[in-house]
Amino acid sequence: MNLPSKILEEAVEQLSTLPGVGKRSALRHALFLMKEDEVRVRDFAEAVLRLKTHLHRCRHCHNVSDTEVCPICASDKRQRGIVCVVENVQDVMALENTQQYRGLYHVLGGVISPIDGIGVSDLEIASLLRRIQTADPAPVEEVILALPTTMEGDTTNYYLNRQLQPLGVRVTTLARGVAVGDSLEYADEITLGRSIAHRIPFEG
Repeated sequence: MNLPSKILEEAVEQLSTLPGVGKRSALRHALFLMKEDEVRVRDFAEAVLRLKTHLHRCRHCHNVSDTEVCPICASDKRQRGIVCVVENVQDVMALENTQQYRGLYHVLGGVISPIDGIGVSDLEIASLLRRIQTADPAPVEEVILALPTTMEGDTTNYYLNRQLQPLGVRVTTLARGVAVGDSLEYADEITLGRSIAHRIPFEG
């Protein structure tokens, strides 16, 4: 793409690194920002920068948070003995939107996928086991495995189940209202809500 400005070219190059943004879309975004008021563009840039400099990962569940401990983990209105294990932050948001789950979460940050070079040590599995063993921030009675219904998700489920069984916690999984191969973030709220409400024992 031949552009008349090096500055514009650099902006397009950076914008096109975002997921789902091609060079043409990046150019459209760059030209839009160029026409905007300088204060608005500065606010936009500072908001993006704060994502990196000020956003935290909750020290208990690894959800994103403005503070060291996220509002969910800090709330005394949650069922603190239940922990729902999810792949990513988007899954936390999806389950919260159902308004049918009142426990805590644990964000793994992915699923086991040898083909992508993602192993056990790349995920927040050790911190999950440590969280249960130390009862920090609270004793855990039930772990819900709410990972994608894919080969990688199932592999991770089986691994987690083997690790959790000796710890004496109840291990459950979502009812299969979620279609095989689907990610939680794309499931509709009613289906996802029913899946969490009617969870079943995990059979590894």
